[in-house]
Amino acid sequence: MSLTTYWLEHAWLGTHVEPGVALDVSAEGRIAALRTEVATPPPGAEVLRGLTLPGLANAHSHAFHRALRGAVQVGSGTFWTWRELMYRAAQNLTPDTYFALARAVYAEMALAGITNVGEFHYVHHAPGGTPYADPNAMGEALIEAAAAAGIRITLLDTAYLSSGFGEAPNAHQQRFSDGSADAWATRVSALKPRAHALIGAAVHSVRAVPADQLATVARWAEERRAPLHVHLSEQTAENDACQAAHGRTPTQLLADHGVLGPRTTGVHNTHLTDTDIALLGGTGTGTCMCPTTERDLADGIGPATRLQQAGSPLSLGSDSHAVIDLLEEARAMELNERLRSRTRGHWTANALLTAATGDGHASLGLLDAGRLEAGALADFTTVALDSVRTAGPLPRLGAETAVFAATAADVRHTVVAGRHIVRDGHHALVADVPSALAESIAALRS
Repeated sequence: MSLTTYWLEHAWLGTHVEPGVALDVSAEGRIAALRTEVATPPPGAEVLRGLTLPGLANAHSHAFHRALRGAVQVGSGTFWTWRELMYRAAQNLTPDTYFALARAVYAEMALAGITNVGEFHYVHHAPGGTPYADPNAMGEALIEAAAAAGIRITLLDTAYLSSGFGEAPNAHQQRFSDGSADAWATRVSALKPRAHALIGAAVHSVRAVPADQLATVARWAEERRAPLHVHLSEQTAENDACQAAHGRTPTQLLADHGVLGPRTTGVHNTHLTDTDIALLGGTGTGTCMCPTTERDLADGIGPATRLQQAGSPLSLGSDSHAVIDLLEEARAMELNERLRSRTRGHWTANALLTAATGDGHASLGLLDAGRLEAGALADFTTVALDSVRTAGPLPRLGAETAVFAATAADVRHTVVAGRHIVRDGHHALVADVPSALAESIAALRS
């Protein structure tokens, strides 16, 4: 069996930082063996200086939102005024332009140490709602973009059928809708997983999928043991509208229709009642926090500590890509809670890294990723410990340094399936990521 050996100057092993670790990677892209107390690099080993972590999992992404960075920071407004700008960007997407943009965005993620992305995908059809010749052309573009950028993807194909509690889709939303959950299920069933890609499902929100069709989406995911994600209680206006339409909260409505469970993740989970938190925790439903987007859109601070205490596993996402930096998301979750509670230390650095790695991958259906151990996927990333942000602390405090001082700019290497995708800060497959981003975003303005 052909093996590649990596020597890690320092490695985070889930509970502590270990100096001098050798990883043997099989030809199939898995960790074949892990050896500690290896003080010097073995002959022929790939040397990774700094702190090596399991690859980061971006559990919530809308790739085309990257085109909004900067443009939506002009003036003031609310989530709902931001949404109008988002619709305009969506209208200019085609399979070709989406591939180019997503390839650049996923390359940016690889540069940030992300090895797996959960793409919450709802731009399915041509403007006006006409299906493409291949009804999954847009989803296929995203899957191929991830391959071209060298990372894994869980395509969370999203049911988006209504502009709000039974109202027909508006002009912008027509290209999101399949007309019914049954039609959505027929289309998404034609998508096939591949080596770097899993297929999951999403309910866009309780306002966008009529209550009597929620079970269809949940059943599709259950039959395939696939991950199921849903935007949940991001805005108080959604909660109020749900109460008016159904006499219950969005969380209670999802529970009534069988959407909650251990393979389901609620994204944001911001404005919840005590009963909601108990329902989510009691069913093992996960919570994906996207702190940078949540504060950028003035959504609020979700009750992450209470959710985790109730039994809801935490993951992290960059959502609208105001920045793409999972270390910042981990840091922000803790710091947001400090602002609200006026106390420090709600999560250890180890717990925050677990949300950004193992629990994030699990929320995307990858149970064999997010750990540096034999048998796991050989997906890992190395953070510099000698940059202007990270120099000084003892290496044994590498987890604390990574979470509370480092940024995506400190990522030195990213390895996926044992293959170097980013080496010394340079992407191996996309030669000039900034230019690729600039050109693909400019194409949406023309």
